[in-house]
Amino acid sequence: MKLSEYAAHDGIGLADLVARGQVTAAELAAAAQRASDAVNPRLNAVVETWPAQDTPAPGSTPLAGVPFLIKDLAVAMAGKRVELGSRLARGNVAAADSALMARFRRAGLVTLGRTATPEFAYSTTTEGVLYGATRNPWDPARSPGGSSGGSGAAVAAGVVPLAHATDAAGSIRVPAAANGLFGLKPTRGRISMGPDTDEVFNGLAVHGVLSRSVRDSAALLDLVHGPEAGDPYAAQRPERPYAQEVLRAPGSLRIGLLTQPWCGRPVERTVVDATLRAARLAESLGHRVEEVRVGLGASWEEFTLANARLWTANLATWIDDLAAALGRPVGPATLQPETLASHAYGRRVSGTEFVRALALRNSVARAIGRYFTDYDLLLTPTLPEPPVPLGTYAEGAEDADGLGWLRQVLHRSPFTAPFNVAGTPAMSVPLESDPATGLPVGVQFAAGYGREDVLFRLAGQLERAAPWAQRTPAVWAGDHDA
Repeated sequence: MKLSEYAAHDGIGLADLVARGQVTAAELAAAAQRASDAVNPRLNAVVETWPAQDTPAPGSTPLAGVPFLIKDLAVAMAGKRVELGSRLARGNVAAADSALMARFRRAGLVTLGRTATPEFAYSTTTEGVLYGATRNPWDPARSPGGSSGGSGAAVAAGVVPLAHATDAAGSIRVPAAANGLFGLKPTRGRISMGPDTDEVFNGLAVHGVLSRSVRDSAALLDLVHGPEAGDPYAAQRPERPYAQEVLRAPGSLRIGLLTQPWCGRPVERTVVDATLRAARLAESLGHRVEEVRVGLGASWEEFTLANARLWTANLATWIDDLAAALGRPVGPATLQPETLASHAYGRRVSGTEFVRALALRNSVARAIGRYFTDYDLLLTPTLPEPPVPLGTYAEGAEDADGLGWLRQVLHRSPFTAPFNVAGTPAMSVPLESDPATGLPVGVQFAAGYGREDVLFRLAGQLERAAPWAQRTPAVWAGDHDA
């Protein structure tokens, strides 16, 4: 199979070829490996590959036989390394599949490797010491976003049609926007985090995928959603499969438009213009769009402080437990400066400060929840600027404490994190690009708790009205047939 043919298909398209006997899953796996060999030296998106282990029956699921990559964090594959992007966990091997990994296998995906993530996924760029910087396939001098930046770059470059991602403050939507992909952050409780954890970052983090087509994300969510025994909560089961929602008309939706973030930082004009064009497209499809003000339930400084306390307290426990299990020290030889500073900050968070942070989480969830009693969706930019040059996040990182580092991370992606705190679903859609540079510009739509169905209906409608599949980046596996 030529790489130009392989990269031209989304996951469902590849699975259909397998089901009809036109290609085998083994041939797809070989094509994915060739694609990685062709583009990864320029991108550093895939940190390890391995031979295909699973041989799903053709046609057994909508994605049976499709090559897949997992993020090097939060999902464990038996016998494979999971190093969390950190020297502290270098060489760590998973003893068993996590619950989600078992679901990926049952979904018929053929997992061929793992993708780069920043250390402990604690950034929205992917520039860790362990693996080195991951580069954006649209412009290798720029960041692919994070923390699922390796997955984003690999999917955008055509290595695989979709890949695992996680999102605690935008880590699905940020790389979706930076790499010109579709990325949906599910509702809190939609996909189990078990069995080793009940929730990550107190429910701020969720699993998901990055894909080039809406239908791939919908099909995979159909295959992996739902609780495991012992989960602390679960989102209500959808009325019908999400794959069906992609094809359903969304009706006339009431959409609020917010182009300025809660933190008050400026948004680049090209991003504002792209968001306004997306609003006009929505109106042309029969939706009602109006500018709105959305209460956050707290000041931005209070929001940032509460997030810093929740994040760093969790991070400190995570690091201490891992260091004890592996018999390694916590220090500059094992952790990057911003991680080490965040670890120190987290160890100083008191019990009362932590509980107050949880109370603020509730305030934000109630405030955003009230908005969705009047509106179906909220439209915002995904990021306030196009993908930034590599090295941008390093400015001041050496001297930042845990609060200062998170303040910088949230400053770079201020539109995404509130929906993690609220637990509501949100998606980045690759409708636009910067006319001057050709770099992708994502727009974000957020919905009320449990309403992925509304998001998928709109996403399918937008994809049909303004297709993006024909846009490919400068680094593209499909250009490497020779």
